[in-house]
Amino acid sequence: MRDGPGIVGYVVSTWPRLSQTFVVSEILALERAGMRLEIFSVKRPEPEPVHDGVARVRAPVSYLTFHGRWKAILSANLVQLRRQPRRYLRLLVLALSYRSVGVLRHVLRAAYLADLLRDHGIVRQHAHFATAPTLVAMFASEMTGVPYSFTAHARDIYVDTRPALLRRQIERARVVVTISEYNRRYLSDISAGANGKVRCIYNGLDLREFTVGAGEPAGRGTPVVLTVGRLVEKKGLADLVGAVAVLRGRGRAVSVEIIGSGPLRGELESLIVRSQLSGTVRLLGAQAPQSVRAAYRRATVFALPCVVTAEGDRDGIPTVLLEAMASGVPVISTPVSGVSELIDSRRNGILVEPGQPIALADALEELLEDAGLRKRLARAGRITVEDRFSIDRSAGELIALFREGGA
Repeated sequence: MRDGPGIVGYVVSTWPRLSQTFVVSEILALERAGMRLEIFSVKRPEPEPVHDGVARVRAPVSYLTFHGRWKAILSANLVQLRRQPRRYLRLLVLALSYRSVGVLRHVLRAAYLADLLRDHGIVRQHAHFATAPTLVAMFASEMTGVPYSFTAHARDIYVDTRPALLRRQIERARVVVTISEYNRRYLSDISAGANGKVRCIYNGLDLREFTVGAGEPAGRGTPVVLTVGRLVEKKGLADLVGAVAVLRGRGRAVSVEIIGSGPLRGELESLIVRSQLSGTVRLLGAQAPQSVRAAYRRATVFALPCVVTAEGDRDGIPTVLLEAMASGVPVISTPVSGVSELIDSRRNGILVEPGQPIALADALEELLEDAGLRKRLARAGRITVEDRFSIDRSAGELIALFREGGA
């Protein structure tokens, strides 16, 4: 892309991270379009399966962790102090005003990133998540003048970022990208300085990775209800277990596969045992993307009954819903956050109210009984993803922001 924006530094929380496959897909799409990128990761990854697309990413990766590079980080901060003492001390005072050791550590990381931006010829930054990545990018921008933009997702703006910090991030950014119109309205309202700079660009999917599978039990085989996601409260997995208990009470045979890991595994295991569903609901743990794609191909129905938690945590538009729809699996979810921007109930999926296991059981039973409805919703779901949620479309919109100088 000869007329492109130069080298863009992508600031991420952890590279690579299995639950953030959308970041890998976005980077690959941008590189296919000719963009030059460098990745700056705040943390090193934990041992877990790796997205198979990571091996195709050409961008070099630099880590901003203190472990193993604290001397370089200390040196970079001393350089910033000598080069621009007033600005550097002002940022330290700002960080201290939030009474957070984490924010102070991000200033220290930002000084190290500032050195890397200069040394590597980075002309702009784009961060994913309005937490550590955006804070580091913002502080580095204030040290260097290298502009930044960021993509806001879900928990990062509703739970993890203090409103005062979020407002500052929005106001200092060239542009703010978020993954739903629901989020765009929220961010526009939270900051008087937004001034129309918040844009909605949906997370896209690389449709070449997802093929439509059979999804139908052979002969009298037991139908498979699948869900994929971290084992956290906002996924509504307790409601799914409750719905399966209702189905069993109605004499409906079903096999449930839950792919993912997370802090609620123990609670879900106990709930499954108490509900006498040990032979019906299986927790399969985190799996590599190729295994997840195979699971979509054998699933009869995909269910993700998202909820809003008491602390306000919620999903954006879960990537797994896109993946299931792209795989030709009929989906059931709830109208939480931006989900209704993807699913038009009864046209390309089914929406039920959150926290209603009986309503979820009714929807599951209806789909399991009606093969024609399954096929119609599945076909419409695939078309929806092709038309509005492809990664090439999303990456093209992001590139347009970079080219116009908006990011």
